[in-house]
Amino acid sequence: MASLQGPCDPPFQERYSSLFSPATRIQLSLKNDENRVIEQCELPLIDLWRLECGDEEGRKACIAEIGKASSEWGFFQVVNHGINTQLLQAIKKEQRRLFHWPFEKKVKSKVFNESYRWGNPTATSLDQFSWSEAFHVPLSKLGEDDNCFEEEFKTLRVVMQKVAEAMSELARILAGVLAENLGCPATSFVENCSESTCFLRLNRYPPCPFYPDAFGLMPHTDSDFLTILHQDQVGGLQLMKDSKWVSVKPNPDALIVNIGDLFQAWSNDVYKSVEHKVMTNGEVERYSIAYFLCPSYESIIGSCKEPSRYKKFTFKEFRRQVQEDVKRTGYKVGLTRFLI
Repeated sequence: MASLQGPCDPPFQERYSSLFSPATRIQLSLKNDENRVIEQCELPLIDLWRLECGDEEGRKACIAEIGKASSEWGFFQVVNHGINTQLLQAIKKEQRRLFHWPFEKKVKSKVFNESYRWGNPTATSLDQFSWSEAFHVPLSKLGEDDNCFEEEFKTLRVVMQKVAEAMSELARILAGVLAENLGCPATSFVENCSESTCFLRLNRYPPCPFYPDAFGLMPHTDSDFLTILHQDQVGGLQLMKDSKWVSVKPNPDALIVNIGDLFQAWSNDVYKSVEHKVMTNGEVERYSIAYFLCPSYESIIGSCKEPSRYKKFTFKEFRRQVQEDVKRTGYKVGLTRFLI
């Protein structure tokens, strides 16, 4: 058995070593063979300039394209999105510096409300494990100016604040477009989205000694309204399309947007929250930054039109149910729990 390399201390090895036994790796390898990617795709590419260009026909066409991609793919990519290229380069630089601190320093640091994560604490089998590390940060924590931010993280915090503000604005524009596409007011739900429940997540996928038998991020759907993703050019993102896994070709000029569970429920299944995953790489590390548009915990999620396929539920109830399912079974069940 290969040794557990990377950001792994003795407690990590004690917790997870059994998951990487030869037998479990063979089982997952066979499972991966059944779900092997057979093609690479380019996501629908949408130029957001048309939303503000002053041409009403162009604006309507752009809204229709976003709606169609959200229904048929659950994913699309956007260019001319208004987020400065230099800002994205700055966050990538700070992100690399952060993740290359020693593992012990990241674990013990109080930076961003002790938001560092590595692997899956609840994993009981290899197909429940994600070979990745992350800082999952509530936006409200970025504005705190206290002793929780060591001096070496000050610049990172400032850059993250700017990225969060830019992505928040883009997310609200896109959410408004998606609501408008269904004939609903653009402000139908985004006023309930809060800094305390929206997140910015910095991800690193270290080179994996068990490639290709381990996930970088296990298959899942996102438990939010929508997600905005900025990724590097390494690749590894895959999504389910027409009952098969397809690999997403990286585009250096675009941001990726995907629909979350809450938007699928709100749209009454017009928009699709699609299962996706990240595969490991045996030689190269991968980085990405994700913004999650989420409502306040007490917000009631109801369908925009009747009859609804879902009973009404709060974001708190949805999160609690997901956490209970993952703890009990190792997997997220998600929206099917709330079908009428």
